[in-house]
Amino acid sequence: MGTYLRPDGLGEALRALSTGSWTILAGGTDVYPARVERPPDDDVLDVTALPEMRSITVAHGVIRIPALATWTDVLRHDLPPAFDGLKAAARAIGGVQIQNRGTVVGNLCNASPAADGLPNLMALDARVELMSRSGPREVPVGGFVTGNRRTIRRPDELVTAVLVPLPGGTARSTFLKLGSRAYLVISIAMVAGVLAVDDDGRIATARIVVGACSEVPQRIESVEARLIGSAPEPGLASGIEPEDLAALAPIDDVRGSAEYRRTAALTLVRRAVRELVA
Repeated sequence: MGTYLRPDGLGEALRALSTGSWTILAGGTDVYPARVERPPDDDVLDVTALPEMRSITVAHGVIRIPALATWTDVLRHDLPPAFDGLKAAARAIGGVQIQNRGTVVGNLCNASPAADGLPNLMALDARVELMSRSGPREVPVGGFVTGNRRTIRRPDELVTAVLVPLPGGTARSTFLKLGSRAYLVISIAMVAGVLAVDDDGRIATARIVVGACSEVPQRIESVEARLIGSAPEPGLASGIEPEDLAALAPIDDVRGSAEYRRTAALTLVRRAVRELVA
C-alpha cells in the first residue's frame, strides 16, 4: 500500500510533488477504474481539499477553469456561446454521476485519444497552467498532449487550470460526436469548431479540430484557411474534401475501422462547418 496525502494548501501539494512520483487524484473517474484489477500500491496525492481549485472565474480577458471544476460546473456556469461546444461535450461524457465528479483538467491530463474535452479546448485556443515549486508555466493545449496517455507535465508539476481567452461576441461553436449509441459511449470520431465573424460579416477566425482519429486531436488547417475571409454560407461545407483530412491517422479497433473513421470524420467536419456558418 502506497502513501496517501490530502493537502489543504497548494504549497504543501507542490512540496510533495517535488519529492517523488505521485498519482494525482481529483475526480477519480479515470484513476479508480484503472485500478480495478490490482491493489493500489502507488503514492496518491488527493488535491480535492485545495480551495483555490474549485470555481470557474473570469478576469483580465481570460476564463479560468481550475483543476477541480467538474463537467457539471461547466454546464451550470454562464459562459458565452463559444463554449456551447464544450458544454455539448460535457453532456456526452458518461452519465450525470460522472459529470458531477469528473473534471475538465482530469480529462485533459488523462490524454485519451477519445477524450471529448480536448478538441473543444483546442478549438477555444486554450492554454494549460502548470505549477511547480520553481514557478508557473503555460503551454497550449495542443502542445500539452503528446500522444496516447502522454503529456509534457513533469512529475514535480501540477496542472492548476485551463485558461481560455475570452472569445469575441460573434464567436460561436459546435461539437459533434459519433458513437455506437447516444450516451455512455467512447467516441468513434468527433469534431469541435469555433468560428467568429468580423464587422463586415466575413469569417475572421475559424478553428476546426477532429478527435478520436489520431493519437492527439488534429486541427484541419486547410479548411480553416479557406473559411477565413469568406462570407459564412452553407456552400462552404461542400468544398471540404478527403484530402483536407490527410493529417488524420485513425486506427482499426472494436468500435470501427480506420476507413470508417476517416469517412465519419469527413461527414462530421462538413456538418460542423454547416452549423457554424448557418
